[in-house]
Amino acid sequence: MFAGLPGTAAAQTTVLRDFTLIDGTGSAPAANQAIIVTDGRITWVGPSAKVKVPAGAEVETLKGKYLMPGLIDSHVHLGLVDGITQNLKYQTPENIEKQLRTYAAYGVTTVQTLGTEQDLIFPIQQLRKRRTTMARVYTVGQGVVFKGSYGGVPGLEQSVATPEEARAMVDAQASKGADLIKLWVDDEFGMLDERMPPRISSAVIDEAHKDGKKAVAHIFYYDNAAELTREGVDAFAHSVRDRAVDDALLGQMKAKGVWQMAATLSREASFTYKTLPFLDDPFFTRGVTPEVQKELASPERAAKLGAAPNFPKYAPALKTAMENFGREVKAGIRYGMGTDSGPTARFPGYFAHWELELMVKAGVTPLQALTAATGANAEFMGASDIGSIAPGKWADLLVLDRDPTADIRNTRAIDAVYIAGTKVPTIWQTCTGRAAGACGGRP
Repeated sequence: MFAGLPGTAAAQTTVLRDFTLIDGTGSAPAANQAIIVTDGRITWVGPSAKVKVPAGAEVETLKGKYLMPGLIDSHVHLGLVDGITQNLKYQTPENIEKQLRTYAAYGVTTVQTLGTEQDLIFPIQQLRKRRTTMARVYTVGQGVVFKGSYGGVPGLEQSVATPEEARAMVDAQASKGADLIKLWVDDEFGMLDERMPPRISSAVIDEAHKDGKKAVAHIFYYDNAAELTREGVDAFAHSVRDRAVDDALLGQMKAKGVWQMAATLSREASFTYKTLPFLDDPFFTRGVTPEVQKELASPERAAKLGAAPNFPKYAPALKTAMENFGREVKAGIRYGMGTDSGPTARFPGYFAHWELELMVKAGVTPLQALTAATGANAEFMGASDIGSIAPGKWADLLVLDRDPTADIRNTRAIDAVYIAGTKVPTIWQTCTGRAAGACGGRP
């Protein structure tokens, strides 16, 4: 049996009270609220003055705290790395569980994997239907790659050459339980000869819809975004990064209901550094081993990254991605939050908080960013039992010491994380690869 499941016990009821509620719907924070949680699910929400504490319930006062739904990262890849070395051989249930616990420690209580997972992901996906103590999983399974073009990971055969092969692959993933379908349309800054052509992408999108699944695309170029919108794609997993989006594309996206499911601004930002800027941040260092810190800080690694032919292209791509995300929001395009974390040097959990910060810098309010990462993501994913604080939902909760709607960096002030009403270790209670006390006190 996969780990991460609490044992069977008698009905358990907890009352959390006297906090400021950020409910995941976009509503303004509400002071002096309370919730009742029974067997992992929320059964009542309302003002603390009106709560009726059930007999035998455990009561916890959270005066001065801020309670919100756990974060949802709509774009991750699981089990691809050991430290910062990437290889599909690391994709084991044990490594995936370890990463899901890291996500949870950062308050990311649900992730959606986007296309590089072997079939072992599907039993893990099923755990979301019950009480668990690590992040829940939604998954694409394997995404669709055009043969010889960009996408996927080495060692995982997921390429197609014809519309018929594309449709068969979509059907195969849908039959295994994929929550949605992923396709890649890119050529890695022109380094590859061909992107997925419309005859393939339209077959993927059409078959996904026939199977009752949404289709989400990795894109880079404006022209591909416009074509995929015409074909009926449901969402983009990255921003357009080669040029500004204009009224023509924005109008079509809005008319067809295409989401910017993930802008992956943290991904783009990470590529602009030879040495990442947060290597001394305790919020980061607690989640990685000293060996990883040392490797990330090495001059040799910095020199290698800086010498790569595409390195000068990353800063302009980030600037364009941020500007385009801001334009989409102003145009009324629906959006979620996703990081593309999981590949080498894109760190589970930490990147979600960086992503929120960059979204705010791109033009949304902190409350809008938080809503994207909770209720909006859940809506796009069809995840009816997470994403907001309401009766019937799982009690996947993030409790903060400071108001994240006043300063988005306050999402890092994590006091507690609950998954299905059970407290799990936070990043401030974590000291990876060292003795428990070696990371020092919390700042």
